[in-house]
Amino acid sequence: MLCAGPAGVNEEIGTIPAMLELALVLTAVVAVGSIGIVAALLTPGLIAEVGIGVLILGLLIGVPTGFWYHVILYRFLSARMPVPRAWWVSPSSLHHHLAEAERSRIRPWYLIGGAGFILSVVGGLVAIAGLLLGR
Repeated sequence: MLCAGPAGVNEEIGTIPAMLELALVLTAVVAVGSIGIVAALLTPGLIAEVGIGVLILGLLIGVPTGFWYHVILYRFLSARMPVPRAWWVSPSSLHHHLAEAERSRIRPWYLIGGAGFILSVVGGLVAIAGLLLGR
């Protein structure tokens, strides 16, 4: 929403609706409370096992989809331009070279591979936390 500031300059105000802020705060409070309750109820060994399970699930999801995303992206880019030497280090920076149809074709693989990566990292951190709690 824009409003006129001093000297008639338009300024942006209120970009996050109040209900969204309230929902974010309530979600954070519930998440912190839930983590505290779960940590009190679970044994360190079980926490480590759950973490390893989530890590394996993330790898099973993320590795094949991430690989296929890179294959498709390389095919699209190589048909259009010389692909940079270390393109795979930051492939999302090359998305602007794609047509909208190509972007929409790789987007699901990009998102699912990213979700698998996040699951792997979270699972690894949970497994490490469980092992450290067991010491």
